[in-house]
Amino acid sequence: MTGISGPRIGVALGGGAARGLTHIPFIEAMDEMGLKPTIIAGTSIGALLGAGWAGGLSGSDIREYAYDYLGSMRTIVGRIWSTRLRNFSSAFRNGLSMQLDAVEVIESFVPESLPKTFAELEIPLHTVATDFRSWHQVVFRDGELVPAIAASIAIPSFFRPVPLGDRLLIDGNVVNPLPLDVASRDVDILVGVDVNGSPNDAELKESPSLIDVGLGSAQIMMHGLIAHSLAAFPPDIYVRPQVKPFGAMEFWRVKEIVESGDKDKERFKRMLAKAVEGFIVGQQKIS
Repeated sequence: MTGISGPRIGVALGGGAARGLTHIPFIEAMDEMGLKPTIIAGTSIGALLGAGWAGGLSGSDIREYAYDYLGSMRTIVGRIWSTRLRNFSSAFRNGLSMQLDAVEVIESFVPESLPKTFAELEIPLHTVATDFRSWHQVVFRDGELVPAIAASIAIPSFFRPVPLGDRLLIDGNVVNPLPLDVASRDVDILVGVDVNGSPNDAELKESPSLIDVGLGSAQIMMHGLIAHSLAAFPPDIYVRPQVKPFGAMEFWRVKEIVESGDKDKERFKRMLAKAVEGFIVGQQKIS
């Protein structure tokens, strides 16, 4: 096999709020197989988890960290309010508003060991946000890391838009909930992990709340965007773990959510092993 190198693997980690914690088992799977992506593209929580992975954390490290920091509502609220958000001047900045500052929230949850810039990451990372003024996708691949992650996760209404330069940025899910286009550049195997869910995952309620309707409507729109992305940039491996019955903001159910993704872990490994084997056979034929 002299002269045959391993495949270049691009991984797209989609957005899905708390449901995105199901990315963790698939990160673990690649670690356990000894495979490292050559590029990670992440939207929203995919950008956050992708940053940890690209920054040197293993999938099991990320799982343990998530269990420790998201294990209860009290823990989550405590970490948010232990930062600058603990004073009301931050919560009510720019007028009467309870929207959170995405940069402050990210700073309160990411490990201190996380690199400060994209250039310091071990794996190239691209994060996706939306320019609220131009309606265009914005992809970050250099500069400061935390503001780029914050922009990618800035869910409208929950977080204030993130100003960066002359842009006003919001959640990348608005334009690209599964960034296959970004992850597909110069790779041999394209992997897409879709954590948006499906209609079959939805809990049936006679009278959904205002928040349920808002987040559910966004989920429906993201489903359409993902369908277009899959058609334009078909991945070699596509997984969509079941995210029933988890709410979009139920981060305190972290253990249940992550373990629901474990059900597809071995199947994902088999799919990835087959793709790698196919690549190696193809290389041998060429050589």
